[in-house]
Amino acid sequence: MLTYPDLDPVALALGPIHIHWYGLMYLLGFAAAWGLARYRTRKPQSVMTAAQVDDLIFYCIIGTIVGGRLGYMLFYGQAQLLDDPLSLLRIWQGGMSFHGGLLGVIAAMLWFAYQHKLRFFAIADFAAPLVPPALFAGRLGNFINGELWGHPTTLPWGMQLPCGRFPEYCGELAEWSVPLHPSQLYEALLEGVVLFVVLWLFSRQPRPLMAVSGAFLLLYGFFRIVVEFARTPDAHIGYLALGWVTMGQLLSLPMVLAGALLLALAYRHRLNKKAKVAAE
Repeated sequence: MLTYPDLDPVALALGPIHIHWYGLMYLLGFAAAWGLARYRTRKPQSVMTAAQVDDLIFYCIIGTIVGGRLGYMLFYGQAQLLDDPLSLLRIWQGGMSFHGGLLGVIAAMLWFAYQHKLRFFAIADFAAPLVPPALFAGRLGNFINGELWGHPTTLPWGMQLPCGRFPEYCGELAEWSVPLHPSQLYEALLEGVVLFVVLWLFSRQPRPLMAVSGAFLLLYGFFRIVVEFARTPDAHIGYLALGWVTMGQLLSLPMVLAGALLLALAYRHRLNKKAKVAAE
């Protein structure tokens, strides 16, 4: 079994100012997306210029933060929001939702597409492979924060937590918790590394419009649903149905369906186009 290294969530303390690793991971994720986007603009088939990338990343940062916070409060913190509406603004206290952030980014890309007179799905296909590195960084931030742990496990990579910091996972007089699934690292691997490799390789060849976006939605939704079986649901929400359905799975299911639909439409359109050309 492995033991959690009890990492300090605060990277740097300057008097009353605390700089958290979680925030630095967000910055690292955005920087990685910007660097990869700049690299992709060098390709002859790029639909965007370097200057447009700078604007797009800025819009997406705003969409991620606003959408992520709103999504968390609406999906996971409704009671807190009703009791204390100003809690919506206290981002430093934690609480961000990927699904809310995704909706925020979609809204940002729609506005960007309108301003620059570009097709939305051309932008979405360009941006989809840039997201997994940011997801990887965010999940590492969750691990450093010591949050989103999974169920008890007997697998050799199960992780024991120090009871001094995580008493909620420990019994009386225990020094270490029972081994738990490090579900943050599962998500970092699947949503970050595997999803990036698949999308990057898939998008290197010309694909029909919507195909890369569809692959992102389908694969992320599938990976998230699978990992949720090992991850402990939020204590104040628990399981929604059948003793195993979580909020994360409920929010990810539409992504799987939408991704499959986009892929089907993309390749159906390409087949129809080829058939039309052959007929002529």
